[in-house]
Amino acid sequence: MLPELRNLQYSECLNKLGLWTLDERRNRADLIELFKIFNGSSVVPVDTFFALSDDTRTRGHPKKLLKKCCNKDLRLHFFSERVVNHFNKLPCYTVEAKSINQFKSVLQKLRTTHGSL
Repeated sequence: MLPELRNLQYSECLNKLGLWTLDERRNRADLIELFKIFNGSSVVPVDTFFALSDDTRTRGHPKKLLKKCCNKDLRLHFFSERVVNHFNKLPCYTVEAKSINQFKSVLQKLRTTHGSL
C-alpha cells in the first residue's frame, strides 16, 4: 500500500509505522479483557475462569493468578489459560491501575520500554 515500505521486512514496516504485531495486539486485548473482569466492568465473574494464587512468596503483584495444569493442547489456547502468564508477569503498578484507559496507557509504556508485551 505504501510505496516507501514495499521492500522492507514485516517487522521493519511495523516499526516505521509504530504498529504492534498481531501477537502483541492479541495479548493486549486479552490483558484488557482480564482487567475488565477483575474490576467488574465485565459481566463475567472472576471466579468463573480464574483463581487467585495464594502463594505469597512470589514476586510481583498481589493479584497473581493460579496457573492450572492442562494436559490437552486445545485447552492451552483458551482465554483463561493463555492470559495467565502474561498477566502474572505485569508489574504491580500496571495491575493496580485505576481505570481501563490508565491500564492501556501503562501497557503502551511497557511496550515502548521493553519492546514487546
